[in-house]
Amino acid sequence: MLDANLKSQLEGYLKNIVHPVELVASLGAGPKSQELKVLLEDIVSVSHGKVEMGRDYDDERQPSFLIRRKGTDIGVRFAGIPLGHEFTSLVLALLHVGGHPSKAAQEVIQQVKDLEGDYLFETYFSLSCQNCPDVVQALNLMSVINPRIKHVAIEGGLFKDEVEARKVMAVPTVFLNGELFGQGRMELEQIVAKIDTGAEAKAAEKIKAKDPFDVLVIGGGPAGAAAAIYTARKGIRTGIAAERFGGQVLDTMAIENFISVPHTEGPKLAAHLEQHVREYEVDIMNLQKAAKLAPSKVPGGLHEVVLENGASLKSRTVILSTGARWRQMNVPGEDQYKNKGVAYCPHCDGPLFKGKRVAVIGGGNS
Repeated sequence: MLDANLKSQLEGYLKNIVHPVELVASLGAGPKSQELKVLLEDIVSVSHGKVEMGRDYDDERQPSFLIRRKGTDIGVRFAGIPLGHEFTSLVLALLHVGGHPSKAAQEVIQQVKDLEGDYLFETYFSLSCQNCPDVVQALNLMSVINPRIKHVAIEGGLFKDEVEARKVMAVPTVFLNGELFGQGRMELEQIVAKIDTGAEAKAAEKIKAKDPFDVLVIGGGPAGAAAAIYTARKGIRTGIAAERFGGQVLDTMAIENFISVPHTEGPKLAAHLEQHVREYEVDIMNLQKAAKLAPSKVPGGLHEVVLENGASLKSRTVILSTGARWRQMNVPGEDQYKNKGVAYCPHCDGPLFKGKRVAVIGGGNS
């Protein structure tokens, strides 16, 4: 199943496992079940005893498997074969269940630990979707951090009857306790903020308490990141308010026109941008959407930016780098049927429309 190169990489990663992990499979008689069996055996073979096969079980979804910390209820579940873009999700699940620490911010990890109630998340993904891994990895991590959170990642192309029955027409699609929770790319902070009802108010209070900036950048895409780096390097007090750091770059499959980088992927470039910005003393305020700009009425005074959550930020200089959004057709039903027949990504959503009549509008240059 895994070639020699992937086995070598996997072997190196699995050395970081701290607690023994077991793989518990639910397999049928079909070829996909046999593929999954081979994949799990490959993982065990390069783990140097840190991963072992547990006793098989019967699950309504076959093939599926559970990655569980031995002797505990800590674990994550996959229904399908997490290869393609989801191979990284598989590796991270093995590491996090095995006790290797996450790189997520400690503040967010504590927020997940403090969540009360029981949560069962189900995420439908496709192997060709570059946006799905962020959602799968975030929910997997949450299920490791908080034992009252459970998550199963489901390969939509392998469970078509289920996809049809639940009217899943876009990936990633997430259900929480049986009800639709969200669709499209979501990061850990966004998911936590959505279920932590007091998160927005807490964020607004923290923002209100901030001192005025010398330079405030609105937007967290490449232009906003560059502006923040140049000002911070001069010792200027700088802040960034971004709806989502990385911006539209996060939705880009491949980038081949970034000078000095022959090829990269959008999420990877966005991660490098954020890493570069964080090397300087820049105050990054993510998940913050600007609603209004009130310019200073006196020369040299403070401009005010009002956010959607009601908080406001003040700065001597404001740089607007709000970027762009996908163009809309502005036809009746477009918003109503978004992710319910109106799709925006052939890589992500295309497999769900196999065998169906579709209309393609635009060629990627708009």
